[in-house]
Amino acid sequence: MDDAGFSAEQQEYLKGFMVGVEARRGALGLPAAPMGEAAPHDPNDLQRAAQDRTVAAGGKLTPEEEAKRKKHPLDRFDEISAHAAAGTFPKGTDIFLTKFNGMFYVAPAQNAYMCRLRIPGGVLSSHQLRGVAAIADDLAGGYADITTRANLQLREIPAANPPEVLLRLAEIGLTSRGAGADNIRNVTGSPTAGIDPQELIDTRPHTRAVHHFILYHRELYGLPRKFNIAFDGGGRVAVLEDTNDIALAAVQVADGFGVAPGVYYRLGLGGITGHRDFARETGVIVAPDDAVRVCNAIVRVFIANGDRTDRTKARLKYLLDRWGLPKFLEAMEQELGSPLMRVDADALLPRPPIDKHGHIGVHEQKQPGLRYVGVACPVGRLSSKRLRGIADIAERFGSGTIRLTVWQNCLISDIPEDLLNDALAAIEALGLDWRATPIRGGLVACTGNVGCKFSASDTKRDAAMLADFLERHIEIDHPINIHLTGCHHSCAQHYAADIGLLATKVEVGEDMVEGYDLLLGGGAGPDQQLGRLIQPKVITDDLPPMVLALLAAWQKRRSGPEETFQAFTTRHSEAELAALATRETVEA
Repeated sequence: MDDAGFSAEQQEYLKGFMVGVEARRGALGLPAAPMGEAAPHDPNDLQRAAQDRTVAAGGKLTPEEEAKRKKHPLDRFDEISAHAAAGTFPKGTDIFLTKFNGMFYVAPAQNAYMCRLRIPGGVLSSHQLRGVAAIADDLAGGYADITTRANLQLREIPAANPPEVLLRLAEIGLTSRGAGADNIRNVTGSPTAGIDPQELIDTRPHTRAVHHFILYHRELYGLPRKFNIAFDGGGRVAVLEDTNDIALAAVQVADGFGVAPGVYYRLGLGGITGHRDFARETGVIVAPDDAVRVCNAIVRVFIANGDRTDRTKARLKYLLDRWGLPKFLEAMEQELGSPLMRVDADALLPRPPIDKHGHIGVHEQKQPGLRYVGVACPVGRLSSKRLRGIADIAERFGSGTIRLTVWQNCLISDIPEDLLNDALAAIEALGLDWRATPIRGGLVACTGNVGCKFSASDTKRDAAMLADFLERHIEIDHPINIHLTGCHHSCAQHYAADIGLLATKVEVGEDMVEGYDLLLGGGAGPDQQLGRLIQPKVITDDLPPMVLALLAAWQKRRSGPEETFQAFTTRHSEAELAALATRETVEA
């Protein structure tokens, strides 16, 4: 460790601090943090080999790739601890490297860290949720955000606290390892897995297996860019798997198509809706027991061949664009050492229907006499008091299991019928509800500029304001999804929403004010469609009446009572919808 810049007294303090840290790591069964020079190059280091090929071919590595090349980012617990001891935040590429341990320095939005966890399939125990609440109170901002990857984030973590946050997460069986930067993010799965009456397969064993395979295979860190994996089990609640780099969606394969009939995963590749692409169909099906092996092959091909010279073209989508799907599948087969299973689309039976807002409310489980309750969590933010309250309810009335969803809410499962009313009363006593209007039930917002330097608007504030306004002025009879995202990274998937709102700055005279681009008609899964830009640069204050006008026009002018908002907008041109918004605004 470089001691430059520290006084003799500070150096002695750091040495003592690190001795204590290493002792505690040993007590937790964690590997010792390497000190001094980085270990010699491992010939099995896939990232280093890919970087070497890039340089040999005349390519120039990005600064991020150069930083990863100097020292493996997972070997930086000593640097994190040194910053904590000195009360300082990282600078330059160290900010990027620290994300490998799940710690994000989010200045200038906040002079603090954000910690993103890993919760495979979004399933955690009441004990773990209480532990997160305690960490939030003791070491962060006293709250947690549910993310659009069915995950949790802790915010407002001071400079001195990251080592203790990481260690206390380990003590409750959670980790943030690889939750940021160029890694495979939280593995998502159907939130009703194992309890859904209509599901084709329980995805929990597969999300769990892939999660732990990643954690225990060091060579799967340091991809060209971030990477997402999702499993859909065919249940009632959508997981938006087709927006992921790897989309594994359960399908029933009929007899007579050259493979044994039964349930498989249909493989999609390259989803990234922020770049206007859903996962593309491959014609490949995967036996459930082969899910880990196939995911491993895909990731290894990507590590070896993804672009390391241009961050804007480094996602899997761009490798598929450059190579074409047949070449990528051939490389997968070479990595697997066996052929992939392919079937015609005619072999796949229709997917069971999705309940658009099935993540909210009371629902029957496949287990007789049990219910799950979807709790509406306002724009995904829960105070530590509410986190503890949800944990208590899950333990008192259910099995102690909490399930997070990509819709930024949570489910409490396994509640017996005779305890249901008591559980619902307890939810109300927390100031939460299992009931939500068709407007609020599908309301999703990213962190916004309060906690993210990329965001152009306070999306959580604006989402709450918009929902309040709409609910005061209109009642609708079909669920819709309204997604507010703060920047082009599209963490809130604005392209896949009925009403997508992308934050932007709007010029008003000599000032720049907050606003949004308005997109309409998006959807995922069976309703897969990219939203269309209808009105760019709408000032935030002008947005509520415009959205109200569009909802009013749909309710009044639809072809029949069953026509959805997406269907209504699809049969109108962009110009027609813009005109409806303008004209109907006056009427509304």
